[in-house]
Amino acid sequence: MDFEIGIVCARCDTYARLGAKVCEVCQHTLAIEFVARAHEKVSRPLAHGRIFTPPRAKSVEELMDQAKNFVCRSCSTSVPLGHKFCGRCGGAVPPEVLSARTQFFGQLQAPGKAKLILIRGEGVEGLSYQLNSDKHIVGRNGQVAFQDDVFVSPRHANFFYRNGALVVRDEGSLNGVYLRVRGSVEVEPGDHFLAGEQVFILESSPTLNDTPSADGTYFYSSPKHPSPFRITQILQGGAPGMTVCARGSTLQIGREGGDLNFPNDLYMSSAHCRLEDNGSVLLLTDLNSRNGTYLRLKSERELSHGDYVFVGRKLLRVEITAA
Repeated sequence: MDFEIGIVCARCDTYARLGAKVCEVCQHTLAIEFVARAHEKVSRPLAHGRIFTPPRAKSVEELMDQAKNFVCRSCSTSVPLGHKFCGRCGGAVPPEVLSARTQFFGQLQAPGKAKLILIRGEGVEGLSYQLNSDKHIVGRNGQVAFQDDVFVSPRHANFFYRNGALVVRDEGSLNGVYLRVRGSVEVEPGDHFLAGEQVFILESSPTLNDTPSADGTYFYSSPKHPSPFRITQILQGGAPGMTVCARGSTLQIGREGGDLNFPNDLYMSSAHCRLEDNGSVLLLTDLNSRNGTYLRLKSERELSHGDYVFVGRKLLRVEITAA
């Protein structure tokens, strides 16, 4: 027989070429021991090493472990969970690894428990995270980790159960937790909400000051219009953007035809949401927008089946099985 000299992983028995330092399947550090791999049927003996036997079929557990720690076979870059392609070279993640990832996160949902479905773009389902424990920390660290999202705090939110119901609580994150609005919800000055890719803060209109200065001169300005409230766009980094005062009792946001328009925001519907002062409370209403309107939580909130939650740039859908 003719042999090719290389290294065999002591953990999973996978062959690696001479010079490799880690196993490309299980990422185990390879020992410096030369082995031989049968290449072709040629009658030539091997003086050193051991004969490589064909790799055995991997168990489901081994495939899941490989899926959690997959390294691109082209450029040796670690590929985060949920990604179908390497972020460095664009190499595709093998189908068997994607399948194992689905099994790892998609199985064993307990009756009466919930899972979070990670949404990749509009209507595209990604990984699912089982919420079978008492509490589940979401953040760059935790049981549900989003290490690739710089807008997620290390300890961002906690999904936990209380009296059989799933509850979400902001753990003091920088960017907050946003829950999709169903119909209309009451809001008040200081509340943050999200429409399309825009973040806004609701504010009271400033108190009018029509008194003259000490020398009796009045400040000259544009004509004033009665306005019960205003909203200010929050730019990345926290700087204020556009500020718009309501003309009358309502203010509509969308891509076109509203009081505040974002024609280049692909996630904004033509008529997306509306703020309204009905005389007693302020209401935020989603106008059946395609991607939804989201209100930042100020305290913990009980979740229902089909709710959508934003954590950083990650959109999660809640699914709860019957008990």
